[in-house]
Amino acid sequence: MTRRLAILSAAFVLTATVASAQATTTGQKPFEPQVGQAGKDVVWVPTPQAVVDKMLDMAQVTSSDTVIDLGSGDGRTVITAAKRGARAYGIEYNPDMVELSKKNAAAAGVTDRATFIQADLFEFVKGDQFKNATVITMFLLPSINMKLRPTILDLKPGTRVASNTFTMEDWQADETATVTDGCSSSWCTALFWIVPAKVAGTWNTPNGALTLTQNFQMLSGTLGNQAVQGRLRGNEITLTAGNQKWSGVVDGSTIKFSAPSAMTATKK
Repeated sequence: MTRRLAILSAAFVLTATVASAQATTTGQKPFEPQVGQAGKDVVWVPTPQAVVDKMLDMAQVTSSDTVIDLGSGDGRTVITAAKRGARAYGIEYNPDMVELSKKNAAAAGVTDRATFIQADLFEFVKGDQFKNATVITMFLLPSINMKLRPTILDLKPGTRVASNTFTMEDWQADETATVTDGCSSSWCTALFWIVPAKVAGTWNTPNGALTLTQNFQMLSGTLGNQAVQGRLRGNEITLTAGNQKWSGVVDGSTIKFSAPSAMTATKK
């Protein structure tokens, strides 16, 4: 009996030793993000999946897009965009969140299209990679949106921007949608902008000088002696002058109008 107890005791010690060694080898338990955890610029609050879907729907993300998510958190927006076939990049300052995102992307089977970069977003937007994006997504504070706004407005006209809840102040969203199905938090509004071409100034046209004042996507001015009002949607322009509505495409220093008749405007 004594010999049996000794054997059992030895087995218990061996088991405990192995368990201890395994714990030492694996280290601490896997990182788990906590809602409200502090970050460099914002606390982490995940965008509800239904809002992620709506944001990407509004931006009409397809396999031809390059999506950059600023402050990508656990990677859900990047992963969702990658599932739609887009090449998607997440910019996240917290290295633990970056590693978690990579694991989530692997579990979703999209590592070939989802890339996560540990970086300060304010430094990242200075680089060429940011300029190549066709879609920008974000869930950042209004103050951060405003710091980023000048850089976003300098992107290629037609670049699409989607934000969860927070605005860009007097740059009014082109579209706004409230998600009610699948979202019960305070963060259920999707906002969408299209970076407008820059058209302020005077243009020569066969119908006289076209002088435009621009307030983001909204336009006002004169065409000859007529007052005009207009709007930009990327590089697409519409102008109303009296009973006529002109539509065309901005291409650098040229605007090619196709309706109601062909007309070319060139920048003075």
